[in-house]
Amino acid sequence: MSTDTTALRPIAERAQAPATVRVPSDASGLSWRPLAPSDIPSLTRLVNDIEVADAEPFRTSTEEVAERFEGSDKDIAKDTLAGVDASGELRAWAFVVQPSGDVSVVRTFLEGGVHPQWRGRGIGRELLAWEVDRARQLLAATGKDVPGRIGAFASEQATATIALLQAAGLTPVRAYHEMRRPLDVALPDATMPDGVRVESWSDARDEPTRLAHNEAFASHWGSQPRTPESWQEGRAQFAPAWSLLAVDEASDEVAGYLVAGRYEQDWEVAGYSSGYVELLGVRPAWRGRGIAPALLTAFMGRLRDEGIQFAELGVDTENRSGALGLYTGLGFEAFHGSKLYSIEL
Repeated sequence: MSTDTTALRPIAERAQAPATVRVPSDASGLSWRPLAPSDIPSLTRLVNDIEVADAEPFRTSTEEVAERFEGSDKDIAKDTLAGVDASGELRAWAFVVQPSGDVSVVRTFLEGGVHPQWRGRGIGRELLAWEVDRARQLLAATGKDVPGRIGAFASEQATATIALLQAAGLTPVRAYHEMRRPLDVALPDATMPDGVRVESWSDARDEPTRLAHNEAFASHWGSQPRTPESWQEGRAQFAPAWSLLAVDEASDEVAGYLVAGRYEQDWEVAGYSSGYVELLGVRPAWRGRGIAPALLTAFMGRLRDEGIQFAELGVDTENRSGALGLYTGLGFEAFHGSKLYSIEL
């Protein structure tokens, strides 16, 4: 998507924000209110039930659900919705997020779902309508006259969700693979180039790594700068013992990094233990020297030393950096797919 803003109308016009959002009716037997931190246990059960029904290869932990409520740029009272049955149990949920650090593209992301036993009653359609309305309001309120996006991710096998998104006007714009590599076979022969060393993750280099990430991903489709606050979010499953830095010995700068996650709640579902690459990047001045494969190989070595069976990662299949080819060359194979569906403004 072009970031040339010269021909764009103001975001407030393009967003077409409604004065009021369309709240789902109570005809289905659910009453509606905002989510609250006290809903975390019930929301975790609901999210997991949906994941089982949609044959997802992962499970969201209570800690990950709790993280959704964190962040000063979130207005839980306005940006969330809970559908509660007569017994008080949560049966539907929605969350609209607008990252405050967006610069060249202002984005909103839609999350949510309906319990499998409550599907087929039109709840999902009404819930999505509320989300799109709220997303338009959030985009208009940013005042950032750059391209806008209302986006939602859906796994390839979640056909009901895909149909719902497309009926609401969201179309597929990007495809992603989840990839894995067994660790009981020989690791690649990839070492750091001269003048660059591997370091374990350290808090002292956390902020320099954030800045390195913003530089490394500046030209990546769909990526926007991470603020200091957003950089700290989403770390419930962060695995510092598996996370690595490539440090330039002459300048002592972070040249590359690998941020890892440990999702033990997924292991029973998958049938094997794994370590996950959350982020992998190399700053432009250090590219083309083999730093990324060296970081991945060192990561896989740490996993293997702990008896972990697989290394996993996610990739944008259209990434111009050649990431998909890199991972395939290192022995990773796709095992799950998803797409980003969006309304581009």
